[in-house]
Amino acid sequence: MSRLDPRSPLVLDTKLVGRRPGTMHELEREAGAPSDLGTDVIRVEEGSPLHLSVRLESVVEGVLVTGSVRGTATGACVRCLDPVTEEVDGTFQELFVHADRHDHHHEVGDEDADEEHQVVDGLIDLDPVIRDTVVPALPFQPVCRPDCPGLCSVCGQPLADDPEHQHDEIDPRWAALSALAEDPSTPTEKRT
Repeated sequence: MSRLDPRSPLVLDTKLVGRRPGTMHELEREAGAPSDLGTDVIRVEEGSPLHLSVRLESVVEGVLVTGSVRGTATGACVRCLDPVTEEVDGTFQELFVHADRHDHHHEVGDEDADEEHQVVDGLIDLDPVIRDTVVPALPFQPVCRPDCPGLCSVCGQPLADDPEHQHDEIDPRWAALSALAEDPSTPTEKRT
């Protein structure tokens, strides 16, 4: 694991609670969003503000971090491609284990030890916790409004601009049947 930068707003110092179980510290801070916080369709842009409200609580295993994150995601409507803005509000609770406890978990064969978040040199990195909170909270298919009609499949015109928009095209699979719909009074060639 690489060294953490204690100046980063997503890195917390555990000196605030020490190693005495039951010690708590609450803090509020604003941090710039890390890169790639979202999907190809909607994301919290890198550097845009995230408001964090966090409680650190010292426990026997490490530090229990409970909190919330709020921010704004931007993207495109999946139906009409208009810009979309979504407020993101998520909560999290994660245990960051001390290195000695992590080593102990490995020694006893705890299968979940590799998945544990760790306190590294007295610091906690909230980046993966923020990602695990924000990304699932984003809409899978964002829309500009619930009844967005989308784009015309033929010409790409936004259907919201012209609700009566249509094309008189015959589906090629049914084109051969259009001859049967012709006016029967039209003379046809006689077959001999």
